[in-house]
Amino acid sequence: MALTKTPICDFGKKAVNFNLKSTENKMITLNNVKGENGTLIMFICNHCPYVLATIKEVVKNCKELENDGIKSLAIMSNDPKVYEEDSFENMIQFAKDNEFNFPYVLDETQEIGKSYGAVCTPDFFGYNKNLELQYRGRIRELKNLIPIQDGESELLKAMKMIAKTGKGPKEQFPSMGCSIKWFK
Repeated sequence: MALTKTPICDFGKKAVNFNLKSTENKMITLNNVKGENGTLIMFICNHCPYVLATIKEVVKNCKELENDGIKSLAIMSNDPKVYEEDSFENMIQFAKDNEFNFPYVLDETQEIGKSYGAVCTPDFFGYNKNLELQYRGRIRELKNLIPIQDGESELLKAMKMIAKTGKGPKEQFPSMGCSIKWFK
């Protein structure tokens, strides 16, 4: 497990289009998941302890954000040959077990993960209604892989701000997680 931190938010960078297969066996594009007031694109996987420590809150936040006109999507870019737990079949089970209310898609070629500049799982990209990047931070602080439960999550606050103002917070703390397992 190589701990990696996300880079600073590149404010205004446009979201990259994609056409990826979901765990529901549907092809999903950026337009399918674009929210009226914003879009949250997350790079996650099934095995990472950082994802496992936060996934329940991620799902809860995504459900709440629907009320603010924000849609969400999770992308799995890891090489499943390196981690069997990240196979497509296990993605289907992971989405069911965690009651995902958003599409979970496979980036089979890793092209999308690279085009977004994703570096770890979880890696959150929060876009405004014009698909301009406004948030690249964590869900909340973790200590020894345990979320510090201190009010609303940073991700939730940031995305609500984006829904209302079109802008994300100036101060953002990087997300931390396992490095994405790129093809060798």
